[in-house]
Amino acid sequence: MHDFERRRDRFDFFDRMESPAVNLCFTLDVPDFRPWCKAQALAPFHVMLCAVLRAVLKVENFRYRVVDGEVIRIDRLVPSFTVMNQHGDLNFAQFDWTDDVREFVARGQAAREAASNMAELNIKYRTMSPREAKDQVFVTCMPWLDFTSIQHPMASLATPDIPSLAWGRFRDGPDGLQLPFSVQAHHGFVDGWHIHLLGRQVAAELAGIIR
Repeated sequence: MHDFERRRDRFDFFDRMESPAVNLCFTLDVPDFRPWCKAQALAPFHVMLCAVLRAVLKVENFRYRVVDGEVIRIDRLVPSFTVMNQHGDLNFAQFDWTDDVREFVARGQAAREAASNMAELNIKYRTMSPREAKDQVFVTCMPWLDFTSIQHPMASLATPDIPSLAWGRFRDGPDGLQLPFSVQAHHGFVDGWHIHLLGRQVAAELAGIIR
């Protein structure tokens, strides 16, 4: 927590505000990993999810959380993401982490299948303890939309410590793919620079996966 202590005064400054969240939406440039996914028979969304969550763990500022009024640093992530069920309603998929890309994709697809077949909100997700909930980031993908802004929901305006991430429709870019990417986090932990680092790390993780 040495790095956090260096910026604790910034945390205290923003944490006193009614809403300490910072929310940026930007165009993210990534290598075109779709041909590799097709050749490997792996779903592009789940490969992208793997890259994003790996990046979150490598940019330390996205690992800070607030538990019972104290700042902690999480050491693991529980992957979770939104899905659409058979009625067109939102649900949440969740699965156990693995560092192996193929196993990560397989677990993600199984979790998606299970959650999309639930009429009610996923009970496993609803019954997480407040502490268990901290070991995640909120992830959603809207592949139909090339959006330019988004407002993520929060349990309360004063508690945006669990980052919220979203991305939209891919399009061809000059050096690969481009997509709208949104990051919301506690400004006491995360500045624009850290959001830039996260985006750059996502691209690096994808490049490493397909190398």
